[in-house]
Amino acid sequence: MSVTLNPTSPQQAVRASADWSPETWRSFPIKQSPTYPDEAALKGVEARLHRYPPLVFAGEARRLRAHLAEASTGRAFVLQGGACAESFSEFSADIVRDTFRVLLQMAVVLTFAAKVPVVKIGRIAGQYAKPRSSDTETLGDTVLPSYRGDIINGSEFTAEARIPDPQRMETGYFQSAGVLNLLRAFAGGGYANLHQVHRWNLGFVERSPLAERYRVLAERIDETLSFMGACGLNAKTAPQIDETEFYTSHEALLLPYEQALTRIDSTSGEWYDCSAHFLWIGDRTRQPDGAHVEFLRGVRNPIGVKVGPTTKVDDLERLLEILNPADEAGRITLISRMGAEKIHEFLPPLLRNVRATGRKVTWLTDPMHGNTISTSSKVKTRSFDAILSEVQGFFDVFAAEGVAPGGVHIEMTGQNVTECVGGAHRLTEHDLGARYETFCDPRLNAEQSLELAFLIAEELTTRLRAVRAAA
Repeated sequence: MSVTLNPTSPQQAVRASADWSPETWRSFPIKQSPTYPDEAALKGVEARLHRYPPLVFAGEARRLRAHLAEASTGRAFVLQGGACAESFSEFSADIVRDTFRVLLQMAVVLTFAAKVPVVKIGRIAGQYAKPRSSDTETLGDTVLPSYRGDIINGSEFTAEARIPDPQRMETGYFQSAGVLNLLRAFAGGGYANLHQVHRWNLGFVERSPLAERYRVLAERIDETLSFMGACGLNAKTAPQIDETEFYTSHEALLLPYEQALTRIDSTSGEWYDCSAHFLWIGDRTRQPDGAHVEFLRGVRNPIGVKVGPTTKVDDLERLLEILNPADEAGRITLISRMGAEKIHEFLPPLLRNVRATGRKVTWLTDPMHGNTISTSSKVKTRSFDAILSEVQGFFDVFAAEGVAPGGVHIEMTGQNVTECVGGAHRLTEHDLGARYETFCDPRLNAEQSLELAFLIAEELTTRLRAVRAAA
């Protein structure tokens, strides 16, 4: 017997908070949902997950919500990054450490340039599910169900691997717990020391082909840290130098998993999805009358919504009303994923409409998803120049509207893979085969990620200087 998680026909439903519970999404139409062949096995896994401890705590999610509220007014800047989709096979301390390290390096550079705190959020410890444009995949004459991420089925092109297996949710939970344990140790155990992170950045600058361009900024950061030390600000007198806050996030795609990890906070009496601090709704599941919106409207985590060229103004208004009826600052983050060639056309109307309604939102740019291309050999890649161009276009749009940009959302890794073309080392299509390791979308490698941070820092520095001059 097979079980589909939700009926496909539309249901009439009343959107009132009193009518919400963690399972009300099951009476709404759903997209991107797997069909499990064994209902009893699915229910058993859901029940076990519901008994397990939370992965994150409500108080942490509330702190992040407060930081995101600051970013909505320009008093903070958000850096969100990590893999397109995590793999169970890449469950290793080295991969977690290297991704965390590069995000810290990027954050130091952006903090100095933006002159505000940088909120660090990883696409990590739960980003195991992936939406698909088609329910099936064809190879030769064989048609199989699409691979939907390790938490649902296997990537191997076999009929057996592509059967959705609820036991994978349990594996995802335990791997997320292990990653979170390591991240907490890195964030609070001295690995995040500001001086150490800056030394890593100095090493990056020395080996970059654009070393001279970056050296001035690196030296200014070095002088600032030396001045702080001379004033007696060190790890003993200022713990912030030796540790950092780091939050986790993923797309809330697999709703049985999300429901199983939803808990009532004992201090506030409110519902929180304790699978991650920050959850987002993707471009394919943001239907105002859909199951994913229904589920996320009831949890108190900060919520992201991807908006792209197909986003309608009316739909966005409805989403903001459903997800944040009290218009609470920090609750909603809109993540723009337009593409470098479309951002000036499609982002301004959405931004102006949100401003006109007076709603409080934080805006990030995702310069990755709208800039995916295929090479002549049918390999997916992204151009570093297009990624940078979309970030610059995002800043241009916000400057024209007199609104502070909230931050950036990128797909990256701490490994030196070869998946995106361009950058200071001028990777070309012919270089992609050297270390093309993604099983999902192409990621910026460690060097490209740091390069992007330095270039964004230059943009922010120039724009801040212009604002001060105008004042």
